[in-house]
Amino acid sequence: MTQSNLGQKELEKLLSGNKNFVKGTPTASNMSLETLQKYAFHQEPYAAVLSCSDSRVVPEIIFDCGIGELFVIRVAGITLGPNVIESIEYAVKKLQVPLLILLGHDDCGVMKYAKDHYPEMTDDFQSIMKCVYPVLDKKEDISCHNYFAQEHTKWAEEVLMQKSKIVSEAVKTDKLLIAKCHFDHSTGLVNII
Repeated sequence: MTQSNLGQKELEKLLSGNKNFVKGTPTASNMSLETLQKYAFHQEPYAAVLSCSDSRVVPEIIFDCGIGELFVIRVAGITLGPNVIESIEYAVKKLQVPLLILLGHDDCGVMKYAKDHYPEMTDDFQSIMKCVYPVLDKKEDISCHNYFAQEHTKWAEEVLMQKSKIVSEAVKTDKLLIAKCHFDHSTGLVNII
């Protein structure tokens, strides 16, 4: 089984966990001190998730996972600055995760802020806006924040493939599957874009 096939299997497992979350029947049992102690000196996550810092988007909960299962990188608007890209590269190269989920979501404050201020560069949040404005540069007609968030998730994959040799090589050699996903607050579902 190639790593990307393994990545597909892990994606299916996470989407199944998301259904548990939606139904209110979580099954994750590895949320104890005993589990933490098992991983005290190593980690073996089976997926990396780039998620927004939004307090309503908690990958471990919405995918029904526990300690040690996910390598989660959280940053406002899933924006890709150098430290975020290097964190993803660490998960791919050092931890050899077969799956990377780029997880955007509904009602993203970063997307709203960017839409409200585009094309002006504001005094605040400049590095975040520099990561988001290119999507609006390409598609100025975006009126829905949720659609904008999905377009930004697609763009994030493009940026990773261009700026990260580690990520692009892993994808090209079937060692990594990238899944572009969107979390819907009204249903609780994670949908593949």
